[in-house]
Amino acid sequence: MSVNQWAVGIDLGGTKIELALVDSSGHIHDRIRVPTESKDGYKAILTRIKDSSDQLCGKNKDINVSSIGIGVAGQVNKTSGIVHYAPNLGLHDVKLQENLSALLHKPVFVCNDVKAATWGEWYFGSGKNCNDMVCIFIGTGIGGGVISGGRMLDGCNNTAGEIGHTTILLDGPDCHCGNKGCFEAMAGGWAIARDARALVKADMKAGKLLLSLAGNDINQITAKTVSEAAQKDDALACSLVEKVINSIVAGSSSVINAFGPCRLIFGGGIMEGIPHLLNRIEKGVKKYALKAATQALEILPATLHNDSGVVGAATFAMKSQLHKS
Repeated sequence: MSVNQWAVGIDLGGTKIELALVDSSGHIHDRIRVPTESKDGYKAILTRIKDSSDQLCGKNKDINVSSIGIGVAGQVNKTSGIVHYAPNLGLHDVKLQENLSALLHKPVFVCNDVKAATWGEWYFGSGKNCNDMVCIFIGTGIGGGVISGGRMLDGCNNTAGEIGHTTILLDGPDCHCGNKGCFEAMAGGWAIARDARALVKADMKAGKLLLSLAGNDINQITAKTVSEAAQKDDALACSLVEKVINSIVAGSSSVINAFGPCRLIFGGGIMEGIPHLLNRIEKGVKKYALKAATQALEILPATLHNDSGVVGAATFAMKSQLHKS
């Protein structure tokens, strides 16, 4: 990538749209964040992106933006940039890449949001200078990205890296994808909240602290509530965290055995909210994954934090434009 190359990276989420002006060294020069308001529909989302991009570029007229990258929490067609399904945005088969290119008069490149974050970590974060690595982001859901032999794996239908929907327990709890016992359904933020609420309902006395932290509203118990209670050594919360650790170890061991990465990088709100998880995961995978696969394995935290999405989306755009030209 050219030293002077610039792109706008966009992280399109269910609650917010974040745009950042990023250079080819991964530095953010300026940014804008606006609410998504997905209930207003697809055309309103397009308008918000256009207006925000115009505002960002208007504030930085001395910078020539070459391309725009956008990470979306959904299934994306690699060639056309059509978003087949983005549940948190209510999008079905929309021509996001084509529509935004027409509105912004710039080349636009669309990818899955977690793949975008993986691009960011690969080039400018904990995966820098590594050709074989896997990123696992554990937040409300679980997603990932796989770099093998210096290439991002896309798979036949651009679904490679859907780590959150690998099966951990065949007869496990229902997942939002329609299957049972997925990694996400065992250790994602929504699954932690589900399990915590069920346990508190079953034993209000044991769940007293969790309920108190949630304002005495059982429906307001979240993964963050569990994290806060665990840090206070609450027995119920600590038992939940143990269950989550076991699920992450099981899922991660399978990933390590399948891809043989040099680095396994963890990010997302759950990882940052429960700081000791990383050490426990490292001990667990070294016990259960193949010895040959863990001999030189590094397990690291993601270093770009909340910036991985926008930095990665911009990087994806710059690289895609370079390959296209």
